[in-house]
Amino acid sequence: MAMASNKTQCFKCKIEKITYPCKGCSKEFCLIHLTEHQQILNEELNKITNDYNEFKPKINEQKEQSHNYSVIKKINQWEINRIERTRQQAQQYRELVIKSSAPLTVINDIEIKFNDLSEQIKQIHKENIFNEINLNYLTDQLKKMIQELNNPPNISIALDSQSQVDEILLIISRKYRWDRWRQIAITVAGGNDQGQKLNQLNGPQGIFIDKNKNIFIADLWNHRIVGWKCGAKEGQIIAGGNGKGNGMGQLNEPSDVIVDQQNHSIIIADSENKRVIRWFNQNQQILIKNIDCWGLTMDKHGFLYVSDWKNNKVRRWKMGEYGNDGIVVAGGNGKGYQLNQLYGPTFIFVDENQSIYVSDTYNHRVMKWEKDAKQGIVVAGGNDHGENLNQLFHPRGVVVDHLGQIYVADCMNHRVVRWCEGKSEGEIVVGRNKRRNQLNRSKGPMGLSFDDEGNLYVADFNYHRIESFKIIL
Repeated sequence: MAMASNKTQCFKCKIEKITYPCKGCSKEFCLIHLTEHQQILNEELNKITNDYNEFKPKINEQKEQSHNYSVIKKINQWEINRIERTRQQAQQYRELVIKSSAPLTVINDIEIKFNDLSEQIKQIHKENIFNEINLNYLTDQLKKMIQELNNPPNISIALDSQSQVDEILLIISRKYRWDRWRQIAITVAGGNDQGQKLNQLNGPQGIFIDKNKNIFIADLWNHRIVGWKCGAKEGQIIAGGNGKGNGMGQLNEPSDVIVDQQNHSIIIADSENKRVIRWFNQNQQILIKNIDCWGLTMDKHGFLYVSDWKNNKVRRWKMGEYGNDGIVVAGGNGKGYQLNQLYGPTFIFVDENQSIYVSDTYNHRVMKWEKDAKQGIVVAGGNDHGENLNQLFHPRGVVVDHLGQIYVADCMNHRVVRWCEGKSEGEIVVGRNKRRNQLNRSKGPMGLSFDDEGNLYVADFNYHRIESFKIIL
């Protein structure tokens, strides 16, 4: 019987020998070539080790550069920007102080207002249509002009308690910056008859003004949101504009729009589709479904507020938590005129303390609901509908300035009025003229907003335009 052979062929030399397997490559090597194979592996390991050793300093170098250059560079740029912003703010303050304190400037401002009022008096004489409200207004304005002429503003500065750095606030006595607007409006969007061209609007509702004075308009019957850059002759379609419908690229009578500054998107009350929808470029996301939405606003904490006008309540959602029903923060106790009820809430405003101001349209009043309150208080109107100074008639847009003064688009009275909380009546800011094409009047004012300089913007629903009333400094 022949002996069994335990010899196999070496992978390297191809000769039948006693061989040994390499577990790494699963090949058989004789003793000589196994040693050679191991040496090759050692050389490869050394090369890999060297590569790792060469790479390690690069990590340290990047870490050092990242800390010493990139971050410092950003800090340097922040410093430059901060200095430039401070320089610009200081220059603005200087100019404002000069304007506010220069006797000739004050006189010129009063003269402008005087001329505006004189034109209104001439128009009243010409048309012979006037009443006690007109006469009381003219008398009141004359008293104010006399007071302004005899009492120039006092100016001082104070530290800004809300800032973490040494900011200053310019304080001008008698609320100088938010007091008066020129009565002759400037059309800043639309105004080219009713239509769907880019230089036209069709029933504008809510408006939003950004820091660059760009206007975002809920163009109701064109089923679109239009962005109108400051000074432009025509707008551009930001959302919708694809016909009336409920598709993701369509809108159906949008009633309000706001800009979410944190992610540079817009949020729309798509009223007839019963949804609140976010547009970012051409991408859409439905935030809230099955809601009879009308007005929108967002507070400084990112909470979104929506007026549910058919269900007579205002609801609030936390950012990113839109899947639930939200929290009722105003109304929600059925339709009615009691202090814990609303009837047709439309436009809304929220202040720094998260107090909510609601245009309670069919109750002809504006309600203020403080945070966590069980009922509201009447801060404007509430004396049935009418045109007296203690009344409103279907109020719509509402905004509150930094002095706590409440501005209301008094829609069916075709005017904008200002109320101070606790007062029994308001005062007319713009409006009054009965003649159709007068530039100092809106017919059916809806959306209402200020820009950062205090200029007043009004969505003129029936004349299909946005008007701007220049503040008088």
